[in-house]
Amino acid sequence: MGKIRVGINGYGVIGKRVADAVALQDDMEVAGVTAVNADYRIRIAAERGYPIYSAVPEKLSMMNEAGIPAVGDLDDLIKKVDVVVDCTPKGVGAQLKSVYETAGVKAIFQGAEKHEVAGMSFVAQVNYAEALNRQFARVVSCNTTALCRVMNTFHRRGWIKRARVMILRRGTDPWESHRDGMINTVIPETKVPSHQGPDARTVIKGLDITTMAGAGPFNLSHMHYAMVETNHQISLKELRHALWEEPRLAFVRSSDGIVAMNSVIELMRDLRRPRNDMWEVGIWEDALAADEREAYLVFQVHNEAVTIPENIDAIRAMTGIETDGAKSIEKTNLAMGIVKSFLPTTIPEAAVHAAIGEALKAERAEFRDEGYKGAEEPF
Repeated sequence: MGKIRVGINGYGVIGKRVADAVALQDDMEVAGVTAVNADYRIRIAAERGYPIYSAVPEKLSMMNEAGIPAVGDLDDLIKKVDVVVDCTPKGVGAQLKSVYETAGVKAIFQGAEKHEVAGMSFVAQVNYAEALNRQFARVVSCNTTALCRVMNTFHRRGWIKRARVMILRRGTDPWESHRDGMINTVIPETKVPSHQGPDARTVIKGLDITTMAGAGPFNLSHMHYAMVETNHQISLKELRHALWEEPRLAFVRSSDGIVAMNSVIELMRDLRRPRNDMWEVGIWEDALAADEREAYLVFQVHNEAVTIPENIDAIRAMTGIETDGAKSIEKTNLAMGIVKSFLPTTIPEAAVHAAIGEALKAERAEFRDEGYKGAEEPF
């Protein structure tokens, strides 16, 4: 099989990032991107050399007259692709499903659409196999993606009894904060649970989770405060190591001066990340806690970036070019520069957690060797 030809319908906050991520992969290529306007964003696509199409036929001549080298419309693009990543505004993707269906093209929808649009909601490390060779899938929202990555740490180990999460949502996306930026207020969502909890259950079946949310006067990221009731006591050492072993989670520490949301984004700037993007979920390691009943976590979710690697893995799964989810995740991570440790030269986390892992294995072996048959392991 040659390179997967990917079309991106909608070149906005998510679409432009998906296009750049696709371009980094050695097994896929950007067949084209669509837009409905002639502003600076689609002109960036032209600078990057992406083929440009009009999302609707009636805008094609306007784009050409404005100097945008659009070569056709969405129907023309669909004929050239194996997969469409639909990054259109909320509700538009659902309307376009029949177009993709009639054309016989695979399509990936974003989290703004409902689960029922695709019938399958995707987070790579949780349910990659479920998306193999499907025609439609939905990459869940930024907050739901983060919840699933973190909760999978507990779920796949059989630790989780119930989770409660408070989500502080950004007030608006940075690029449009001039329109409706919030100042000096917090707006609570009055529906409990907020939509992220039920949405996470479409990915992690049977997950017992309740979420509450509110929007605040910031636009850099979201913040989550999670309290996870466990089936048995978990040591702080094991909690740290389990989070370390889960893909696309990375620790930050207040003790290193990374004390707040803006500090994390400044770290991404200093690491020369494109658009300051953090594809990982940033977990404050020195804020982790555990007692005899619960584990406690605080983590940051970059709403513009966190779902981008999931789109790349969904492309591989749906086309069947890679059937092993772990291999796809590793390939995507390597191409995009997704890491487990942000500062490995001076903070050797990999070595530390390798030692912790060996210590935990030894403790388990000692527990079993001492003959506590039928007793519940304490970690």
